[in-house]
Amino acid sequence: MANDTQQQLLELGMGMLLRHGYHNLGIATLLEKAQIPKGSFYHHFASKEAFGIEVIEFYMTQVHAGLDQSLGNRKLPPLKRVRSFFEATEEKYREEGYLGCLLGGLGQELSGVSEAFRRKVEQCFREISRRIAECLREAIERGDLPKKTDADRMAELLVNCWEGAALRTRLRRDPAPLREMLDFYFHSAAA
Repeated sequence: MANDTQQQLLELGMGMLLRHGYHNLGIATLLEKAQIPKGSFYHHFASKEAFGIEVIEFYMTQVHAGLDQSLGNRKLPPLKRVRSFFEATEEKYREEGYLGCLLGGLGQELSGVSEAFRRKVEQCFREISRRIAECLREAIERGDLPKKTDADRMAELLVNCWEGAALRTRLRRDPAPLREMLDFYFHSAAA
């Protein structure tokens, strides 16, 4: 469990990583914004890489909370629950200025240079896909999707498409790619 200083650094770091990326994250700037003495960082984190991995973990607590809220809403049919997760995520992106997904940004920036980050980001995407696939299996059982549907593959495709649309949204600072992707995906899934 993170203490107050760690929590503050993780929260600030998440925003800074989203805006500036890993390579442009200055530890001194982070500490200055947090108003924490310079020597404190390495008291809480073994390295900048360890800090980045912990920021991803912190980010994933938010993603899992969103998945719990959306996928756990039994008042909605499964496909609507899945879509509601992505719509809520798009709203979060809007609040942040359409900077996109932290996982996608760090994955693009670091996957070729850091095996630890590559593995961590891929693990997170797999976990998101796994949770979505569970809900898609429910849709198959209800007859909302054809019996022959591969829920795991369909969930992976959805996450992959979302990440591409998130990148385009970041580039444009416009939600249209996310909305168009969701409309296309769910229209195709229902067909």
